[in-house]
Parts: sequence; C-alpha cells; structure tokens
Amino acid sequence: MAEISYPFNADNSTTGAAKAVSETQWHSMAHMWGGDRVDFMLGPQMYTSLDLPFSLKVINNTTVQINPGRAWVGGFYYELTTPQNVLIDSNTTPQGRIDLVVIRLDMAKPAVNLAVHKGINGATPVAPQPFRQSDGFWEIPIWEVSVPANAGTLAPASRHPFNMPPAVSFSWNAAPSSNLTPMGTFTYDLDSDGTGPQQEYFKSRDGLIRTRTLGKTYSYVPAVLNDKGWGAVPGSTSTGNWRWIAPNTIHFSLTIANGVTHSQTDSGVAYGIRLPIPANPTHRQVFNGILNNPSSRDSTYPPFTTLAGFCSAGASPDFFTVYIPSPTSPASGLNNFRFFPAQATVHFSGTYEANMI
Repeated sequence: MAEISYPFNADNSTTGAAKAVSETQWHSMAHMWGGDRVDFMLGPQMYTSLDLPFSLKVINNTTVQINPGRAWVGGFYYELTTPQNVLIDSNTTPQGRIDLVVIRLDMAKPAVNLAVHKGINGATPVAPQPFRQSDGFWEIPIWEVSVPANAGTLAPASRHPFNMPPAVSFSWNAAPSSNLTPMGTFTYDLDSDGTGPQQEYFKSRDGLIRTRTLGKTYSYVPAVLNDKGWGAVPGSTSTGNWRWIAPNTIHFSLTIANGVTHSQTDSGVAYGIRLPIPANPTHRQVFNGILNNPSSRDSTYPPFTTLAGFCSAGASPDFFTVYIPSPTSPASGLNNFRFFPAQATVHFSGTYEANMI
C-alpha cells in the first residue's frame, strides 16, 4: 500500500492504518520525539566528570571502564546498571587515532549497547562521525578517546549530550514565572495581553537573563544631555529604537535632528546622548555616528563627517559622550561635540553590553 500510518486501535486495509508497529517502524516514529541524549539534567552546581552518568576510567592502553547511566537513543531507552569495560583496539602504528565510545542502536540485533566506533589513523587524526542510519546503526557518542601512536596512553574527552528542560511560553508575567522553571529552561513571553514586548528569557546558573527581543523593537527618546536649552528648542526631533539581541547585549540606533534654522548655542559642555539601558560600567564602550550638516549655515563643521560615541567606565553610565574630528586640525584627533549646527542631523548605532540581565 502506498500509504501507511500507525499506531491505531485497529487495522484498516483500505486506509493503510495499522494497529501494531514493528521495531523498525517504532524507531522511525520514536526518534522524532526528541534528540538523542543522556537522561540527566544538569543543575546549577559544579560537576566533575565522575559526578556524571557514563563516567569513564582508563584501565590500561586498550581498556576503559564506563560507569552506569541512562540514555535515549534513536527512539529507544537504554540503561547501564553496573560498570562495564569497553575494549579499545591497540595502536602500535606511528600515527595516532581517535575513537568514539558510543551507545549504539543496532536494528539487526535488535538491541542498544555500548560500542566503539573506531577512527582512522593519521598524522592529524579526526574523530569519526557517528552512524545515524534508520535501517542499521544509530549512535550517540559519549566519549572521544585519543589513541596515541606507538601504544601511548589513552586520553578521553567527554562528548555526552545531556537532557535539558523543554522551552515553555507564558501569556504574560514571564520573568517571575521563569524564575520557577528548572535551570536551563528557555521561556517566551508572548505578551497575550498586548501590554509589553514579546521576548525570550533563559534560566541560567547566573539567574534569569533576558536573551532576545522578539517581534518589533522598542522605541525610545534618546535625550540629549549637558546642553543648555536643547530640549526646549522648537522643531527638534529625537527618535530611537533598540532591542535585546543576546544575553545582556543591546543593539540600538537613533536620530537627533535640529530642525530649526539657527544653530544651537555652544554651551561649553560636551554633548551626551542617553542610552536606552545603562551600559556595563566596568569597561569603556565605543559607538559610531554620522553628522549630516547639509545646509552648512555655520561653517564650524563640514557638511558630512563622522562622529564617535564614548561610554566611559564608572557608575552605571546611562549616556555616551559625543566626539567629532577636529575641523581645523585633523591631526589633533577628536574634539568634544559642543555645537549642533542648524538643520543638521546626528545618527548613531551600535551594540553594547548592558548593566542588567
């Protein structure tokens, strides 16, 4: 029959529905339920390799001991209840080799057992790729073992893929709800009441971290600081957008336009522009900007030039200072940006580390 589906309560030869499933059909179905993984969820505490399932002990140059553990492999469950020795082929050649200790589903047996997937000797050996064949071997690696040339000492390295909590979503109040999830959980605020942004969180060992803004960006007004009277000038506009793009990392862009036909008075104090979220105060951060000064009503600055934003270290900086290349002596470097030309526009964008999670 061209169409087969399973499992159902009864067979139906007309539709192709089947009640019973074979081992091969079970594997085809069950491996879709979740990735191959060791049945152990890592917690916030620190571990050594001996604390974890399927820990390994080198017995000699051809034998390793694998300790108990449980795993999900290709849709089948596997348990190792007592320590078991696994043999590694000796290597007396002048070139090294890398083998994998795997948990192998063998559909021909059928069974799931510990096995060694032997690599190829070479001047720069690489580990073999695990088998993942529905009608043959299906493997998950738990250890990579370097088998040195001339019968050298085995050197194991952990390759366990561990279980982790499934991602969940909340209609709102995702942050306090996420605090109650297991470590390692990704949670999503779907903003079902339309009162805030859609965003992603991660419950980490360091606490709850906002990882990404989903959907539209936030809007904000990037206020200009340290300039007398700027905020009260008619015709000026100040717009900005920002979003979380990674844990504790923000991308922003802004435009500040002096729409009036006269230049702002030089206050003698450098301009600063407010950030959407305060920056990490432990180190300095730099942003790139542009001054578009098309009317050049005042020749203090050229029609088009670069700007630099500098966020100094210190107590939770919530703004960056603006600098401009010296228009009279480029070799002198950067000057404070203290004068906003008439009908000119400032543009800034950048990525920075924030001072919050």
